[in-house]
Amino acid sequence: MALEGRDVLGLAQTGTGKTAAFALPILQKLIVGPRGKVRALVVAPTRELAEQIHTTFETLGFRTGLRSATVYGGVGMQKQEHALRGRAEIIVACPGRLLDHCDQRIANLTGVEVLVLDEADQMFDMGFLPSIRRIVALVPRQRQTLLFSATMPQDIRHLAHECLRDPATVQVDHETPLTTVTHALYPVKEHLKAALLLELLKHAGEGSVLVFTRTKHRAKKLGQRVQAAGYRAESLQGNLSQNRRKAVMDSFRDGSTQVLVATDIAARGIDVSQITHVINFDIPNTPEAYTHRIGRTGRAAKTGDAFTLVTDADNEMVRAIERRMGKPIERKRQEGFDYNKAGDAAPAHKPGGQHHSHGGQRHHQGGGQRQHSGSGQAPSGVHRPAAPSGHRGGGHRRRRRGPRLG
Repeated sequence: MALEGRDVLGLAQTGTGKTAAFALPILQKLIVGPRGKVRALVVAPTRELAEQIHTTFETLGFRTGLRSATVYGGVGMQKQEHALRGRAEIIVACPGRLLDHCDQRIANLTGVEVLVLDEADQMFDMGFLPSIRRIVALVPRQRQTLLFSATMPQDIRHLAHECLRDPATVQVDHETPLTTVTHALYPVKEHLKAALLLELLKHAGEGSVLVFTRTKHRAKKLGQRVQAAGYRAESLQGNLSQNRRKAVMDSFRDGSTQVLVATDIAARGIDVSQITHVINFDIPNTPEAYTHRIGRTGRAAKTGDAFTLVTDADNEMVRAIERRMGKPIERKRQEGFDYNKAGDAAPAHKPGGQHHSHGGQRHHQGGGQRQHSGSGQAPSGVHRPAAPSGHRGGGHRRRRRGPRLG
């Protein structure tokens, strides 16, 4: 349908091939026609997702001569200016930085033939809807528009009505989590969640493990704790510089990092096929967020496990997730784990310094924050290296050299 030039409304969860579904038709369309001007614009909610989409265009379009570039905040503008002024035919952008370039009359979107709005529901959740409407107003009315969303709240329906013309609707089980993922809940007291996580990691096998927390602070502290336990672990959260975030993601993709502790900033920006386990250390805010998180495993017809650490305070969200799934999630207990022990009296970790486990459970790093958890099932055995990598999750603030051009 996209190859025929039709507008398309795609409803599908993460891991179902949406990026290739719009990248291939765009490349096919742009092979003919002028070069040296922006002809396709993809708008995405996060830098990680923008880089992922850009990499897909580079890989699939390697021999087409078409050039792709990313445009997002947190990095210098000069390379982006060159790309927007004709050094790239395909721009993958986050809304805020793109509008900055438009306001400065750097970006000329009058030649855009194809507009893609990817992860539209997340852009709405992040408050980007007014920016999206501004961008839509800046591109030609005569264009092809492809809108992709994992869920379809009323505001996204309105947006689709505004910017799509007689769209073909393609829907792929966007309401339910992937069937290639096995789910389990692990009821536990809040102060024992970190200790239970480490116990689960012992049994999670050789694959990559993605752990979700609710806040940046918890992600950083938990990443340090997992690293101190002997795992090749990093944290990915919004306080890191863009260079550092990219380095962490590259390390996770190539397997150098085995356990990545992340906030929801990564929920839709990670396409790593070897992820075998997603562990919700904190339960997500919505059933939709649960679906997006666990969509990081079980991709490309592979199987995966989704474990969620839950406390009594999470019961309402658990029921909402089970209603969305249409069935109860299995409750599990990790064999050999002491669910009744007191909190650990170990000293607090000092950022940047080495610290060692004393066999006890330190009190939860998040202090008195609310606890949350998602879906889960007992892992089957993460490899424990002999020593931590020594490579911390802090941000080295180096200037990024700008987006790569295909």
